[in-house]
Amino acid sequence: MALLNGQPVDPDALKVLGLTNYGHFTSMRVDDGHVRGLGLHLERLVRDCRTVFGATLHSEQVLGFVREAVGGIAGSFVVRVTVFDPAFDMGHPATADAPKVLVTHRSASDLPLPPLGVKTVPYQRDIAQVKHLGLFGALHHRRAAQLDGFDDALFVGPDHLISEGGTWNVGFIDETGSVVWPKGDVLPGVTMGLLQQYHEHTTAPVSLDSVGTVQAAFATNTTIGVRPISTIDDVQLSTEHPVLTALREAYLGVPGDPL
Repeated sequence: MALLNGQPVDPDALKVLGLTNYGHFTSMRVDDGHVRGLGLHLERLVRDCRTVFGATLHSEQVLGFVREAVGGIAGSFVVRVTVFDPAFDMGHPATADAPKVLVTHRSASDLPLPPLGVKTVPYQRDIAQVKHLGLFGALHHRRAAQLDGFDDALFVGPDHLISEGGTWNVGFIDETGSVVWPKGDVLPGVTMGLLQQYHEHTTAPVSLDSVGTVQAAFATNTTIGVRPISTIDDVQLSTEHPVLTALREAYLGVPGDPL
């Protein structure tokens, strides 16, 4: 069921999503009625709403909309909360200050997922700190990478520093066996944030030239958990590193919050 502010969606209200794609969202994996990092997801929605619309979003109200839309659904699935203004005017975006909350859901893949092969591309997302709806660039590069025989794209900035994937954060296990998260303009992912709470790490610039020295790499987001990266361009990486196992176990061991 798709609900807009807790009510059945009027298709006309969704036109602005297809025609302007202005808004923000978060996706949450639900397992047996629980969400890992639920509070972080709600904090993201409130924070991004101030940035995108200059409006205050009330997390308890959002949670109520989510419960109404997915209450009673068993098993594992992904719920997406999209915040947008159905009255958005492309010529006058400054007037968009009355966002509404769209809640949808879809099936979730079983974990763990197979390793990823990624291709580095020069790209940086607009306003990287916001999980916004502007996915054209990211998906275009994903498509191009897949046409070249890879699974996804890994972004590299003009400073030759690695940042993130299109819809996931990236982490590395360096030559000492330490977890390193790239420092720079990246989305503060919820799964990344949870792993940083439960596993020792450092945050530092990661250059493209240093890829050949790392022992392993992994992608993280709410739908994939911790997913090993098998190749970065032509560099082969371990997908069975013990730190990867520890990270995956740490994530799966995070107690979910009841939805």
